Amino acid sequence: MAVKGLGQIDQQYDGSKIKVGIIHARWNRVIIDALVDGAIKRMKELGVTEENIIVETVPGSYELPYASEVFMKKLHPEIDVVIPIGVLIKGSTMHFEYISESVTHALMNLQNKVKKPIIFGLLTCLTEEQAMARAGIDEGKTMHNHGEDWGAAAVEMAVKYGSL
Repeated sequence: MAVKGLGQIDQQYDGSKIKVGIIHARWNRVIIDALVDGAIKRMKELGVTEENIIVETVPGSYELPYASEVFMKKLHPEIDVVIPIGVLIKGSTMHFEYISESVTHALMNLQNKVKKPIIFGLLTCLTEEQAMARAGIDEGKTMHNHGEDWGAAAVEMAVKYGSL
């Protein structure tokens, strides 16, 4: 379970000229907050200014694709890249599988529709402990805060590939 980050990046990217949107679900708030903070921290290290990071919330992960589209097309068309962040933890019903698959496919299709990069910031974990580890808040056994990876990926994708 020792999964770590993006691996070696091909170069250092300067995010000083990009605008980033973060849209996050409110479910599993402690984990979400750690992931959002990790993404913002990493983007700032790569030069993204605080005023160029816009953060909005939605009720849950299922709402992330629609909110991301409205956010990018209507509310903030100047945004270069968006990071939808959600945490899904498996329960005793099929709900987890349906939401995970639906949101994953919708976000993948959305980036082709809006012609801008969308970073996949959806944790799909079997347990709360797995989610906490991936958010870097698992009391002494910290694996890695994936929010940092998402922030780095957002800067790289916006700088390197931009919008069509």
